[in-house]
Amino acid sequence: MDFAYSDRSVELQGAVRRFMQDYVLPHEQAYHTDVSNGIYPPQVVEDLKALAKDEGLWNFFLPALPSDAPGTGLSNLEYAPLAEIMGRVYWASEVFNCNAPDTGNMELLHLFATPAQKERWLKPLFEGEIRSCFMMTEPDVASSDATNIQFSIRRDGDEYVLDGRKWFITNALDPRAKLGIVLGVTDPDGPPHQRHTQVMFPMDTPGIVIERNISYMNHLAPEGTCEVVFRGVRVPVENLLGEEGAGFALAQARLGPGRIHHCMRSIGQCEVALDLMCQRALERRAFGKYLHEYGNIGDWIAKARIDIEQARLLVLKTAWLIDREGNRAARKEISMITALVPPLQTKIVNRAIQVFGAMGLSPDTPLPYLWSWGRALQILDGPDEVHLRAVAHHEIKRAQEERADSTAPEGYRQSRFTPPIAE
Repeated sequence: MDFAYSDRSVELQGAVRRFMQDYVLPHEQAYHTDVSNGIYPPQVVEDLKALAKDEGLWNFFLPALPSDAPGTGLSNLEYAPLAEIMGRVYWASEVFNCNAPDTGNMELLHLFATPAQKERWLKPLFEGEIRSCFMMTEPDVASSDATNIQFSIRRDGDEYVLDGRKWFITNALDPRAKLGIVLGVTDPDGPPHQRHTQVMFPMDTPGIVIERNISYMNHLAPEGTCEVVFRGVRVPVENLLGEEGAGFALAQARLGPGRIHHCMRSIGQCEVALDLMCQRALERRAFGKYLHEYGNIGDWIAKARIDIEQARLLVLKTAWLIDREGNRAARKEISMITALVPPLQTKIVNRAIQVFGAMGLSPDTPLPYLWSWGRALQILDGPDEVHLRAVAHHEIKRAQEERADSTAPEGYRQSRFTPPIAE
């Protein structure tokens, strides 16, 4: 395995790091001031997008970026450190047109859309002119098992009729969100993994009602994480994405890269929390000593560094494997990092909050948001338990295959699985 970054990636890391330092960080306050005053999207985001695009710091996330699209398509391994740098400021990914859920939707359209659909939706997404939503999760079923999805997509002549309820839909309140993609049931009696279909629609289609913007862990996202109701929404059949009955497979193709991108950004947020914890421990005194001089806080700092380095290596291995063999070959690793990184983020951020004391609970640092987001990711990308179950399934299958391997020497099989019995 070779995780060495290419010369191109190293050069872009420097460029993105400088851009973050020179333009993004100095505008943090302007961003939050606009959002708190009800201005969304903040003008600073649009200004920085234009600047980043002009400098060629754009659309890094798609390895097979079309030659006529702006930006630089990178492999997953090349992109990983860039996503980490962007992730240090939670709104920064959009500046480089590398933000979720648009990246996943662009990948879907790139792989499965017709030429007409690409012209209508994918081209303006590549240009950063519009944003999009992906609607999968439902309130009444365990959506971590996508075969449970109940949203109805019914064919009626030359139209599909959409009925149902979705929630935690990112971007639903963003005025730039022009495209929605919904996963629903077209064949209730079909095989479990062939009942579902994905359909696209303009967000202003009649019959779509945004009922509320749902906060997560008391954080209210200005772009919306909304509950959305469809009542007899009609869209033309040419808005079908891929084929009828292929919706589940399309969702799986989308989720793999999306999950690894989240983990890459989370590594960056862990680094922010560790940096803040170290700075606070250097400047704060209690009971006659600086905080870093207390053994438990020194241990927290050391363990955070060790954990981050381990997590980063597993994320890089996963990126490397996807690049070499595809998403399917990396399913176990994708589940491993999805179960590992978000809990690690909450652990490190929680300790940083403890070092900061009351200030760590306030909006004077990014720590409350970073903790909330890490905790939310333990559910949003599928519950930890689902990913742990997937990893266990792979390990048990491997053990069963080794046990059944008749070519292995008898002594090896005995010592590998059962301790020899002393006579």
